[in-house]
Amino acid sequence: MARSRYVILEPDKPHFLTCTVVEWLPVFTRPDAVRILLESWSRQRANAGLRLYGYVILENHLHFVAQAPRLDKCLHSFKSFTAARLIELLEAHRAERLLARLRLAKRAHKHDRQYQFWQEGSHAELIVSEPVLREKLEYVHHNPVKRGYVDLPEHWRYSSARNYLGQPGLIEIDPWF
Repeated sequence: MARSRYVILEPDKPHFLTCTVVEWLPVFTRPDAVRILLESWSRQRANAGLRLYGYVILENHLHFVAQAPRLDKCLHSFKSFTAARLIELLEAHRAERLLARLRLAKRAHKHDRQYQFWQEGSHAELIVSEPVLREKLEYVHHNPVKRGYVDLPEHWRYSSARNYLGQPGLIEIDPWF
């Protein structure tokens, strides 16, 4: 897979980001896998200045809107940390089929790892205005509805849609308003 054409050129500005598991493998079907992602974002909010405006986690990819003093470094750290922890989880659950696919997805020139978890690069779009930010959050929160998983965005457990309705979400976010 080639590197993404989306590059974070203004790392201190808000971005709409997408991270996808290689081959669109359904890894986020268990709460313990999702918990790893949520814990990583919570740590980055506490320690790296990440402002997480919204997110949704589906079975094989996630979208989020975020900003940080060095968003590029936060994203790299997020993908590296979560990949390692998720592979440990898959090994602990003996998910041999998924692990075999992740092993095959690793590029031959990568000698520092046994598996490739995330697709190379990340879809990162600079958010240039408040209306664009609103549009991206709407897209994020309605993704499970468009896929037919739920009727209302706030019914999807792995999303920040509830936070925006004043209801408790799974993690704290930084509402944009």
